[in-house]
Amino acid sequence: MLAAFFWAVSGSSAKFLFNNGMSPVQLVQLRVTIASALVFISLFIYNRSLLKIERKDILYFIVLGAICFASAQFTYLFTISKIHVAAAILLQYLSPGLIALYSVVFVRDKLAITFILSLLGATLGCYMVVGAYNLNMLNLNFAGIVGGLLSAVSFAWYSIQGEYGMRRYNPWTVLFFSLFFAAIPWNIFTPPLSAFFRPYTTVEWGWILYIAVFGTAVPFGLYLKGISLIHATRASITATLEPITAGILSYLFLDEKMELLQIFGGLLVISSIILLQLKDR
Repeated sequence: MLAAFFWAVSGSSAKFLFNNGMSPVQLVQLRVTIASALVFISLFIYNRSLLKIERKDILYFIVLGAICFASAQFTYLFTISKIHVAAAILLQYLSPGLIALYSVVFVRDKLAITFILSLLGATLGCYMVVGAYNLNMLNLNFAGIVGGLLSAVSFAWYSIQGEYGMRRYNPWTVLFFSLFFAAIPWNIFTPPLSAFFRPYTTVEWGWILYIAVFGTAVPFGLYLKGISLIHATRASITATLEPITAGILSYLFLDEKMELLQIFGGLLVISSIILLQLKDR
């Protein structure tokens, strides 16, 4: 829930930066590089043991960071740069369904009726909260739609692989090496640290730092901690609180009114998350 709160602001912050001329590639490089450095410094000061992994797990963390996490970061920001933030959020939150599908097909999990209802309710509620019924999906940028679907796949993949890593490591260890190995390709495929030398205003630097700290390092750490406690499927559904939080913040600070269907969708998501915690008889 806390991760969803912090993520709620970062999407609109990224859109602001894109409208001011920044590219998704530049923001990804800034985001993962700053976040990995901050997490490293924090762990180095407070608990250095969390910076240690076994040699046999290096390949796992390379795949988790350089492929799963790096692609999840880029596809989501690319989608925001091409289509409405609401549509981008909606497409990314198809991921809980993909995680559930993976659990059924590959892990042979049996989904309880309460879980299925929670998944359907959260997905429908998310659709209503972001006002997707007012969006003409057929007229949206095709590249943006593809990017949004890929962001759902990569976010689901990262959640599943992250859960696997936390069977042996602390969530903050998994997060640091995800960020570290995600930062490497974005500083190889593009000139190293090139995004840092672009001129930014004070306001732009403020949002860049917010996205790196409170849109990346903190919420992904909290999200992984949530996965370690309630598993990837339940954590991903709980994260659908993000658009509700964004709607409430827009109402409080931007005087944006929510339609009746959006309010109903928000209640549906909250009800689904409460239902998710119930034990099936």
